[in-house]
Amino acid sequence: MFKEAKDIIFEKNIEFIMKINTYIDHTLLKADATLAQIQQLCEEAKTYQFASVCIPSYFVADAYKILRQTNVKVCTVVGFPLGNSSTETKVREAQIAIENGAEEIDMVINQAAIKSNKWDDVQSDISQVKVVTGNYILKVILETCNLTDEEIARACQEADRAGADFVKTSTGFASDGATVEAVQIMKANISANVKIKASGGIRDLETVQKYIDLGVSRIGASSGVAIMEGTASNSSY
Repeated sequence: MFKEAKDIIFEKNIEFIMKINTYIDHTLLKADATLAQIQQLCEEAKTYQFASVCIPSYFVADAYKILRQTNVKVCTVVGFPLGNSSTETKVREAQIAIENGAEEIDMVINQAAIKSNKWDDVQSDISQVKVVTGNYILKVILETCNLTDEEIARACQEADRAGADFVKTSTGFASDGATVEAVQIMKANISANVKIKASGGIRDLETVQKYIDLGVSRIGASSGVAIMEGTASNSSY
């Protein structure tokens, strides 16, 4: 009986490990990222069949050339990392990125508008970017460490009303990244039409599993390869 139970647990753990790659947006957003590093990131994404590469818009066309005959999507950021650029700027950024081959857009929410209690502007900002992304995926980065619990909840509600496909915890450039508490608030304030992306400080399989168990559908990580290669030493999962 004990052996059978162990075998069942092992099989479930292997299934979990084998699909981890489909959750990961393999990320490189450093200001000093080079073309060679982006090319390496894309090759790693091809090897591990990650969901996407998340890169600066400057490199979108280059990444598209490498990944266009694969299942790996090109994702880029808009209004990054502060979110308080004009809506017109964000819309044009998204348009250019899509023209260059991006299929996923991660836009930073307007935190200045949130703090000014201008929620109509928050929703309009998102909805106008969603218009130009069309059927492509739009993820809205909340930067949860800068928001109160009430602001996280309201921001999720506004993103949902504006047609966002995902709400995302963090840029990775603020004082903190994803937290369990923030994800729980996000999950409680979105409809079934919206998914969650956790990012910021996620570097190992245990943390990935924790967020997936909470209902997260994507993981933003610059440590995607390390997470995958670390699965061999995490057979207890």
